[in-house]
Amino acid sequence: MKNIPIISIVAYSGTGKTTLLEKLVLVLKQRGMRLCVIKHDSHDFEVDREGKDSWRMTQAGADMTILSNDRRTVVFENRPLESQEMIAHIHDVDLILTEGYKGREWEKIALHRAAMKTPFPCPIEECLAIVADVAIDTKVPCFSFEEIDALANFIMQKIGKKIE
Repeated sequence: MKNIPIISIVAYSGTGKTTLLEKLVLVLKQRGMRLCVIKHDSHDFEVDREGKDSWRMTQAGADMTILSNDRRTVVFENRPLESQEMIAHIHDVDLILTEGYKGREWEKIALHRAAMKTPFPCPIEECLAIVADVAIDTKVPCFSFEEIDALANFIMQKIGKKIE
């Protein structure tokens, strides 16, 4: 396995994982980081449109379909993949950020909003950091939802990237 650091943004639905991750990706990209984002979806999803050629190949039984042009390439694995299988496909990035996967062994940044009245998404001692809208009594570094630059600095320092 490659030694690409992996950090999971974990929280209950509606807490703001996608919004925080979107802001964090923008800041890290501005700082020259190469990133991969893996989004966990607990529902069935469609990424190809019915009737398109790639969809037709999948429907015909292709185990893998690749769609490519001069700007991007998309690989459709028409089967579930274990975490390590997904990671094996990833290359040429400095950091893998995931949205979800709170049950995995990866380092976690937990999000918490007091108004949601939900428990922490994982044990606090498993957290690399916490992003919350209230003060949390812990030794784990805590950030507010507005402290994206500080969170980016923390992540870069944690993975050994120079902050410029």
